[in-house]
Amino acid sequence: MKVKKVLAVMLALVMVFALAACGGGGSSSGGSSGGSSGGESSGDTIKLGWLGALTGDGAVWGTCESQTLEMLIEQKNAEGGLLGKQIELVKYDTQGKADEVPNVTTRLTSQDNVSAIIGPNSSGQAIAMTPILTSAKTAGIATVATGERVTVDNGQLNEYNFRVCFIDPYQGAVVGSYAYDKLGCRKAAVLYDQGSDYSEGFKQYFKEEFEKLGGEVVIEKAYSAGDQDFRVQLTDIKNAGVDCMLMPVGSNGDIYTIVPQVAELGLDAVLLGGDTWQSEDVNKMSGPRLAGSYVCNHYDASDPALKPLQDAYHEKYGADATIEINAYMANDAFLLWCAAVEAAGTADPEAVAAQLTQVEVDGLTGHIKLSEEDHNPVGKEASIQTYEYDEATGTNKEVFVEKYSPL
Repeated sequence: MKVKKVLAVMLALVMVFALAACGGGGSSSGGSSGGSSGGESSGDTIKLGWLGALTGDGAVWGTCESQTLEMLIEQKNAEGGLLGKQIELVKYDTQGKADEVPNVTTRLTSQDNVSAIIGPNSSGQAIAMTPILTSAKTAGIATVATGERVTVDNGQLNEYNFRVCFIDPYQGAVVGSYAYDKLGCRKAAVLYDQGSDYSEGFKQYFKEEFEKLGGEVVIEKAYSAGDQDFRVQLTDIKNAGVDCMLMPVGSNGDIYTIVPQVAELGLDAVLLGGDTWQSEDVNKMSGPRLAGSYVCNHYDASDPALKPLQDAYHEKYGADATIEINAYMANDAFLLWCAAVEAAGTADPEAVAAQLTQVEVDGLTGHIKLSEEDHNPVGKEASIQTYEYDEATGTNKEVFVEKYSPL
């Protein structure tokens, strides 16, 4: 009799565990949660993936980007969600390292079963996602990954890589053309991050455009991310007698390290840069020498259309929370993904990917329509901005100059 009772208890326990296994849910560590295939969990949730730097190099951008997506998803869910379902963000920290990306991308696509992935915030990391995205037939929508090889590598389209930003060849050509055409520069220097795909690519395309128009890049100097003393390179550049200096930094922290040393050495050249300069930290920490510099950017920082996002971000994360370019790019990537899901009528990753070149949205950085040929935005103009220094506050501010395309 006792044996029968023991067997009955054991059988009951087995049934309990079996039921729990069938119906179990809940989040695991690292921001991931379990779910069924097709980018959906429990039938009433759509999962969107994100990866990027939350620690290490680029963390200031990744933090802003992921927080913006969390805010946008909260707003969207309050409005009823997408396809009548709530959206869940599943995010992972790459620590700013490309070698962390394959494992994280695999987890998002095969374990978390996301509908698509927004991010990362660098070209090297976006390129590292490619084979996993292709195998999983899941779209990666890059935000500020401007390297040419993100979507097209050696003439071959990366079928599941997309982006909402213009690319380095275009950005380099814009700055090279603007320096020659509008600023009257004829002799240029380049100070670049030798470990950054972005910096190397920007340098190359700037040089090609500037020299095609009749200018000359008379000196190129390299450094490594994290360097603190640039006086040797800057002294050589000063002695070369240039009238402009391109600084396509891989990390915006380099700007407020380099610029004060430019002032200290009395290097009298127009400073030029790209979208990685865009940061409230750059404005606060670079000093008065930043004034008069020119950058190519994805949007007009003074556009009143940005204010609702800015206000919402500061309300949620604090008045002192730094808003980077990634906030606006993440906004546009999210809008594009939402439009693709709605057009597909499902959150299935492959169906969503197929719609990303068919839909178009009006984003904060311009009208977004992705090309079927290269998965890049079609016809996005660049914004040229300069800086003004406010002695009362000790900070710089961006001032929109004009929309510009290369000659």
